[in-house]
Amino acid sequence: MRKSLFHPEDLEEIKERINKIAENSVPKWGKMEPAQMFRHCDKILQIALGKIILPKINPLVKWIGVATKKEMHVFNNDIPPNMPTFTEVTVTEKCNFEKSKQELLFTIDEFIENSEKNGLLYEHALFGKMTVEEWGFLQYKHLNHHLKQFGV
Repeated sequence: MRKSLFHPEDLEEIKERINKIAENSVPKWGKMEPAQMFRHCDKILQIALGKIILPKINPLVKWIGVATKKEMHVFNNDIPPNMPTFTEVTVTEKCNFEKSKQELLFTIDEFIENSEKNGLLYEHALFGKMTVEEWGFLQYKHLNHHLKQFGV
């Protein structure tokens, strides 16, 4: 079975790992500090909630994104380090560690609640049409990617 934020044991695992990260944790790759990573992950969840709108992208790039989504589902691939992301979810400013962590945990809960009300976006700018199950799977993958970045 694929891990998903919609599986209670996987959700609890993610929250426990978030709480293991310290303000001075050092990333294995990338430039983000822990607070910036929390903020970035919060923003990625906000896409599913419709709070952050991504720009339309080149159809070829979108085709690659849809194919990547399918490949991740079929092969259960992880997200590779240093993948590019949308400017709208890039975080370079200094962030408050505790505030960013609490906001991320709150947004995770909001994501779960909205999924139960069919309140998630039906289409992602890069990954195309999205089912609730795909959102849970891909959000787990994204959080897992950044938690591994910080060694948890």
